[in-house]
Amino acid sequence: MKFFKTTDRKLRSLKQDRPVRRSRPARGIHKRLERKGKRPKVAYFCMEYGLDNSLPIYAGGLGILAGDVLKAARDENMPLVGIGLLWRQGYTSQRLEEGRPVDCYPRHDHVYDLVDDTGVRVSVDIRGREVICAVYRASGFGNADLYLLDANHPANEAGDAWLTGQLYGWFSEERIAQEMILGIGGVRALRALNIDVDVYHFNEGHAALAGTELIEEKRAGGAGFEKALKNTREEVVFTTHTPVEQGNEEHSLRTLSYMGAFNGLSLDEMVQIGGAPFNMTVAGLRLSSLANGVSQLHGRTACRMWEDVDDRAPIEAITNGVHRGSWVDEEVVSAWREDGGPSVAAEHAKNKAELLDFITERTGQKLAEDRLLLGFARRAVPYKRATLLFSDEERIGPYLEEGKIQIVYAGKAHPLDDNGKDIVAELVRMSRKYPEAVVFLPDYDMEIGRLLTRGVDVWLNNPRRPLEASGTSGMKAAMNGIPNLSILDGWWPEACQHGVNGWKIGDGFEADTAQKQDEHDRKKLYRVLLKEVVPLYYEKPEEFARIRENSIASTIDEFTAAEMMKNYYDRLYSQNRRRSAERMG
Repeated sequence: MKFFKTTDRKLRSLKQDRPVRRSRPARGIHKRLERKGKRPKVAYFCMEYGLDNSLPIYAGGLGILAGDVLKAARDENMPLVGIGLLWRQGYTSQRLEEGRPVDCYPRHDHVYDLVDDTGVRVSVDIRGREVICAVYRASGFGNADLYLLDANHPANEAGDAWLTGQLYGWFSEERIAQEMILGIGGVRALRALNIDVDVYHFNEGHAALAGTELIEEKRAGGAGFEKALKNTREEVVFTTHTPVEQGNEEHSLRTLSYMGAFNGLSLDEMVQIGGAPFNMTVAGLRLSSLANGVSQLHGRTACRMWEDVDDRAPIEAITNGVHRGSWVDEEVVSAWREDGGPSVAAEHAKNKAELLDFITERTGQKLAEDRLLLGFARRAVPYKRATLLFSDEERIGPYLEEGKIQIVYAGKAHPLDDNGKDIVAELVRMSRKYPEAVVFLPDYDMEIGRLLTRGVDVWLNNPRRPLEASGTSGMKAAMNGIPNLSILDGWWPEACQHGVNGWKIGDGFEADTAQKQDEHDRKKLYRVLLKEVVPLYYEKPEEFARIRENSIASTIDEFTAAEMMKNYYDRLYSQNRRRSAERMG
């Protein structure tokens, strides 16, 4: 599981290219304040933020996590601001046509009514043209301040005005342009807003180009490249998320040069940071002093993945958490604290009824309230194995026909991912074959996620280990009294007490081929589901109720976004600041 590589032949070819246009450095270098006894001020960079359905500038788990970070920072009075982009069309809205997802991109002009124009304008040189970006502020969702850059400015050419149109849309050049606006433009926005920053947190590799701007600021003050890079590392931390190769973005250096993404750096300097081709995760690791994976297992996996990358930051493990105020039904938690058993079951029954009504309204399908209901909501990608439950239909089919097992699915495929769309089409086919047991909810969003993680009976998660970095939806379900039935991947190995607060699928086995892994895990899934979970639900409801209560007790405090943020400040931000203070003498 090692993805980093450099191609010397490509480097020789690139060095014959025309000189790179130098961009205008930001005005002034921010002054580092000594906040004795206070937490460092953090600028958190992310491509997407899931704050509320009414602000559709998110695609999935990365954005939902970023939204929870901002909300926890607000709750805990932590000095943190977010930097992102104001997506005019957001991520794809997927509808079903003839059983297959179809993408559409409605204009979300109404989002401008939900955010405030700061009046600040910054520019980024892209393809040799000055692209002007307005800076908006979003803070009305219970979150710390979030500043969003928008290229939809009348002074920009039509194509440039739509650079912040579609989240993860279009192709390589547009993606690079978006990452330049986020990184380079984001740093310039902080300067224009007079926001002093101690620590820059790059959440995923999308933000890595901010490092070029930080380096150029220091060089404008007289530092050489090596010193500027060293000093930049001392104020940057980085979070890596996915062990899947396709999720660790690479760009051609030739294309980066043409786009202006070198931002004043030379070809050799860019290669020193990100390699050739330029890997955004490698750049994040080399631009930072400290990095983290998002669960204990993922921390170990990330260290193995990137062990051949020299000059990278050490990778620690800080497990993700979820914002309780956004995702957890406090009526369920109050019932658990005050009375337990029967009261928790009663509150959950209300949530299940609400979910079933929603399903009927959206799909016309009616599921039974007194039958076991599994939930599965994920991005539609092969490694998450949404169809694993159906892989031996001869065995599972009778349970679906009898309605003894019901399952509701939700998820989106990337617009350019035909394999993901095939997965959705298969789930839709199964819902038509077993209409009283299988449901697929299209156009997965925060509302659907909230209903599912409160209303199902058991949360199913069966990724191909160790490719699930964290899996925060399972945390939400667990806190709502919904036990997890999961592969020992992501966060679940840290919480799982088999048969006490949920169930494990298998024993952490990792095969050398996907086929062997799938065969092994299918057998383990059927064994625990059909021999343990189903009989317990129908024959021993009191024991199932105890597992429901234990699910809450074992997760309600440990896996919160507030706990995650405390770990960030104690283990990433403050350590980073101490290192810088030591350097400054």
